[in-house]
Amino acid sequence: MKIAFIGLGHMGSGMAANLVSAGHTVQAFDLSEAAMTQAVADGCVAATSLSQACADAEAVVTMLPAGHHVVSVYAQVFVHAPTAAILMDCSTIDVETARQVAAQASAAGFDMVDAPVSGGVAGAAAGTLTFMCGGTQAAFNRAEPILARMGKAVIHAGDAGAGQAAKICNNMLLAITMIGTCEAFALAEKLGLKDQTFFDIASKASGQSWSMTSYCPVPGPVPTSPANKDYQPGFAAALMLKDLTLAMQAAGQTAADTPLGAKAHALYEALCSQGHAAQDFSYMMERIRRGA
Repeated sequence: MKIAFIGLGHMGSGMAANLVSAGHTVQAFDLSEAAMTQAVADGCVAATSLSQACADAEAVVTMLPAGHHVVSVYAQVFVHAPTAAILMDCSTIDVETARQVAAQASAAGFDMVDAPVSGGVAGAAAGTLTFMCGGTQAAFNRAEPILARMGKAVIHAGDAGAGQAAKICNNMLLAITMIGTCEAFALAEKLGLKDQTFFDIASKASGQSWSMTSYCPVPGPVPTSPANKDYQPGFAAALMLKDLTLAMQAAGQTAADTPLGAKAHALYEALCSQGHAAQDFSYMMERIRRGA
C-alpha cells in the first residue's frame, strides 16, 4: 500500500519506519531536514512537499504537534489526496478540533479517524503503541489493519473525536498515578525503606499501577524506565502538560469535576516552568524529593 506520512518527529519517525518494515511504500514529508534524512535512512521515500506525499496515496497518516497544525495540514490533504484514501490523524488535539476536521473530511468525500496513541517514543519505535480511534465503523475498519502495523492494540472508541476524548482522559489518569507513585516512593524513603524493597511490596499489592510496574520513577527496579537513563524521555513533561491542558479545557467545557486532574496540571506546569520540560514526565520524582 502507498501511504503518505506527514509529521516525522520523535513519534512519527518510529511509526513510519514500522510501516516500511510491514512492506508499505511510505511517502514521507516533514519540514525538518533532519527528520527527512532519518526517514530516508529508515526506508521511506522522501517527498519534497505535502502535495507530492499525498499524490496517489491510498492512506494518509499524520502525527502533528497541535490542533491548528492538523487543521492547516488537512486543508491541503483534502485538495491533494485521492478521495479513496483513508485518513488517520494520530496527533493529540482537542476533541472539538478533531470533530471539525472529521466533518470537513466527510464533506470532501473522505473516510477519516482520529487515532491518538499511547506508548511514547519507545512504543512508537517498537511498534507497541495503543491507538484510540474515533470515527465511523466503516472508517475504523479501513484504518485498523494499517494502525495495527504500528501498535499492539487498536480500539474503536466511538464517533469522531472519541479517540481524542479517550486519550486525554487516559493521560490525566496517568499523570495522577505517576504523581501518587512518586509521593509514595518519597515517603517510603523518608521512612527508611529502600526503593527496591518498596517496589517489591507495592508492585504486588493494592498500590500497583502502570506507573509503578512499567515506568517506575526511581532508578533500579524497572531497568527500562527513564529513571535509569537520567530521565531522558520517554514521554516529555511538556507533552504531559499539553495533554493535561487539553483535559482541563474539556473539563471546563463539560463542567466535569476533576480536582486531582487540576492539581496534576498545576504540578506539571510548575515542573516545566522550572526548566524540566524536556525531561521525562517521571522526573516529577525529583521535584517531589526536593519538596518544591
